[in-house]
Amino acid sequence: MSPTLLSQRLKDLEAAGVIERKPVPSERGVFEYRLTEAGKDLREVVIAMGMWGQRWVESSLSLKNLDPSLLMWDMRRNLNPDPLPKQRIVIQFIYHDLPSSKQNWWLVVEPAGGVDLCWADPGFDVDLYVSTDLRTMTAIWMGVTDVAAEVKKFEFSGAREISKSIQTWLGLSPFAAQKKLVA
Repeated sequence: MSPTLLSQRLKDLEAAGVIERKPVPSERGVFEYRLTEAGKDLREVVIAMGMWGQRWVESSLSLKNLDPSLLMWDMRRNLNPDPLPKQRIVIQFIYHDLPSSKQNWWLVVEPAGGVDLCWADPGFDVDLYVSTDLRTMTAIWMGVTDVAAEVKKFEFSGAREISKSIQTWLGLSPFAAQKKLVA
């Protein structure tokens, strides 16, 4: 989905009362969207549709129009901090197939479990560098494949214990566990 289409869909959902737009207090000019009560009532329907889509819709269609910001925001939202050391952990993702302005993303995992996403260097020491292409990371996020199957498409540098456990802390799509029934 293009950023323009996404923006329009978010405006439509807000106008319909499904979501509300709120400023992020710590980041000037940045907004986040949250479900309203009406949106929360739709949760089970959306989950059921997502499970159906993951199971029956051809994955290659979803792997044609890739957006690193949407992928990284969802990875941030679903990241599991439990397997990570109980200290600030900084993970830099480098998508070597993208233009330089879209290549670098940082996930900052705080000891209390909070996770921030940065598209500019946050200024902390990086614990793990993960370099791959956007399509590979998206396919893993979708549950089409996993890190072990695609390890040759990755380059890791930094904390070995963090890189070895990437599949356990990586924020996958909530539908990634759904088995595919379409070839």
